[in-house]
Amino acid sequence: MSQSAIGHDLRFGVDTGGTFTDLVIEGLPEGLRFFKQPTTPDDPIRGLLDVVGFAATQLKTDAQSLLARCGSFVHGTTRATNAIVEGATAKTAFITTRGHRDILLIREGGGRAAPLDYTFSYPDPYIPRALSHEVPERVRADGQVSEPLDEAAVIEVIKTLATQDIEAVAVCLLWSIVNPAHEQRIGALLEEHLPGVPYTLSHQLNPTIREYRRASSAAIDASLKPLMSRYIQNLDGRLREAGFSGRLLILTSAGGVLDASDVWDTPIHTIGSGPAAAPVAGRHYAQIDAGSGNAIVTDAGGTTYDVGLIKNGVIPWTRETMVDRAGQLHMTGFPSVDVRSIGAGGGSIGWVDRGGLLHVGPQSAGSSPGPVCWGRGGTRPTVTDACVVLGYVDPDYFLGGAMKIHAQPAADAIAKDVGGPLGLGLDEAADAIFRLACERMVTAIEDLTLNQGIDPQQAVMIGGGGGAGLYSALIAQRLGIDRVIIPEVSAALSAAGALLSDLTQDFSTTALATTRNFNFELAAQTIEQLTKKCEAFVAGAGAGTVGHEITYSVEARYPNQAWEIDVPLRSARFTSAEDVAAFREDFHKAHEALFAVSDPASEVEIIAWHAQIRCMLPRRPFQSGPPSDAPRQERQRSAYFTGHGRVSARVRSYESLAIGETVTGPVIVESLVTTVVVPPDASITRLESGSLVLDLLRQNRVKAN
Repeated sequence: MSQSAIGHDLRFGVDTGGTFTDLVIEGLPEGLRFFKQPTTPDDPIRGLLDVVGFAATQLKTDAQSLLARCGSFVHGTTRATNAIVEGATAKTAFITTRGHRDILLIREGGGRAAPLDYTFSYPDPYIPRALSHEVPERVRADGQVSEPLDEAAVIEVIKTLATQDIEAVAVCLLWSIVNPAHEQRIGALLEEHLPGVPYTLSHQLNPTIREYRRASSAAIDASLKPLMSRYIQNLDGRLREAGFSGRLLILTSAGGVLDASDVWDTPIHTIGSGPAAAPVAGRHYAQIDAGSGNAIVTDAGGTTYDVGLIKNGVIPWTRETMVDRAGQLHMTGFPSVDVRSIGAGGGSIGWVDRGGLLHVGPQSAGSSPGPVCWGRGGTRPTVTDACVVLGYVDPDYFLGGAMKIHAQPAADAIAKDVGGPLGLGLDEAADAIFRLACERMVTAIEDLTLNQGIDPQQAVMIGGGGGAGLYSALIAQRLGIDRVIIPEVSAALSAAGALLSDLTQDFSTTALATTRNFNFELAAQTIEQLTKKCEAFVAGAGAGTVGHEITYSVEARYPNQAWEIDVPLRSARFTSAEDVAAFREDFHKAHEALFAVSDPASEVEIIAWHAQIRCMLPRRPFQSGPPSDAPRQERQRSAYFTGHGRVSARVRSYESLAIGETVTGPVIVESLVTTVVVPPDASITRLESGSLVLDLLRQNRVKAN
């Protein structure tokens, strides 16, 4: 059928991970469908087109016709993150106020992830000192110019940059957030004397009062511009050559989406874009399947294990997101969904050190060469290899049989690299790899939940990622969680979250105010300024959306505190003393919730103001479609469970489970894209939504501990 006859009736959500590229399609008559294919690290766009082609084959059409029906293509990518980790960003220079060349080195008075761990060296600045340049200028905190910008000196610096083969420039001047004239002039001089070289001005990107965070975000953003602009423009071009004519949207680290053209101007938004979408989907399934506002959302991929939270129906976020560059952490300075990632995915390598201690990760086999069992050249045992040996993964039905798995090489690698050095049998060695990987996942969950004040036993766990069904039971047992929800789209949870995300943008400004002598006029002007920016966004990028919402918040603190906390505003207006008193009360409650202490008698200082505009995109309700594969007959398979040894486990296909049917373990439930392991003394039930609910009995929890 022609495109004109069908129209743009489909929406695609695609998440390119380190091992697999996932695709979720919304709008098909048969309901939500999802597909998975290996990522191609040398050319991630090829892997993206591969999964579209695979989906077309499964849907009995061709890729061009399928793409022609796509009205919006939502893409999450780790491209920016990987570039930083691998040191593949652009050669970037840094320009700052004279006397402050070492902002990126000094950081915020420190730099160690663990302040007392002196086995780690002090981190290098994100941009080397040799590429950092000072210019004479000074703006005071009140916005008055105390030293004019020396334009001749700026031009000399730019001439030096030209000789250094600089590919991007970051500019961060003191107090540019109050008076940006000098930064704007440097931008104009860069365009005149260094044409074609992208640059980032800190006051435009991240107008925060803290100069290190502003400088760091500008440096990271500038360093990504050449790479990400090429990647996104190449993605857009190749999709359109393949038949796509809709709207290309990119997931951001804040859990929303932006148009591709906006993202290549500010590529820092794409750091962690894929993992940020999983909590969006997790919140949806926690509500419809468990009626819970508190959830632990996990995304078990081939390269990493990501953990996010839902707290009282809200996705927590942080301004202290760090990115790893050559083993050193650097702060993005941007609000991002609070997701913790560890190198403990299916491709994580199990190895024994010289002291005889077993480790899992952070080294990963990734998608190339991949685990030993893939038969693509991998020689070191991984968590996936351990799952094959333990009997959890059917070698003949991996990805529905689309990929052949080789069990014996996996067993040989485990025996050689782990079993031999530790003096363990094959099953015990594979179980040790599996349990240690799960223990690292447990630690990541505990770290996040404790910081957010959530008791894991009072939350539902959402298992996402291709490995969710393999690990979730053991992890839940260790944490004392009684129930795990494994959505039908769990193997592509981030891609599903992409389709649930809204068009979102944040605007912020610095304006100092105190509740003691509250400046109502300043507050009104500041909020009006932010509101106009939000309204302009609605009129531009938000045109055609089905509704919008603006939420306001401030960064505030007690007088003389070093750090601020974020407090949502009940209303966009401060019109009376009662409004100010209500804000003070909200601040005290927020402070108490975070730090278990507050000072109700104290006044409160406001440092910065924020407005988030959320434009709701048209979407259909997520509906579970009919079985995507014919039910297979129940079988038996030998599987190893800690504390039980080798047992005969039933094997059921997902499609054979009736809605409402409960099956007691040991049982293994298989689908085209994932496997769910149900240990003894646990049960699993299929819900009307298509999700599987894993119920863990208390005696099983005690055994795990």
